[in-house]
Amino acid sequence: MNSELIVNGSGRVVCYVGPDATNLFRARTLKGSLTLWRRTKMIPTRGVTITKMLEMAKAYTGKAYTRKQVEQAEADIQVWIDTMTAALPVTQEKAK
Repeated sequence: MNSELIVNGSGRVVCYVGPDATNLFRARTLKGSLTLWRRTKMIPTRGVTITKMLEMAKAYTGKAYTRKQVEQAEADIQVWIDTMTAALPVTQEKAK
């Protein structure tokens, strides 16, 4: 199945279509959750601890991280996000 990003008239992504695009959404959400934890020590939900988030980060970067390396994990995931965003085709949303 092909993946794509569908954007609206202002260029914002409104739909992630396909497995690669869904994985991109997951990575963006993970990066935001890591940033939240680093700044406030809040976790997105009780089932997703910082340890689990760092394990998820390892799936994208191939590197293991400790709690002290959260900022590095964020930076490494951002590189993956930028690469995947550039690789996925972008489709303009059809006017209604």
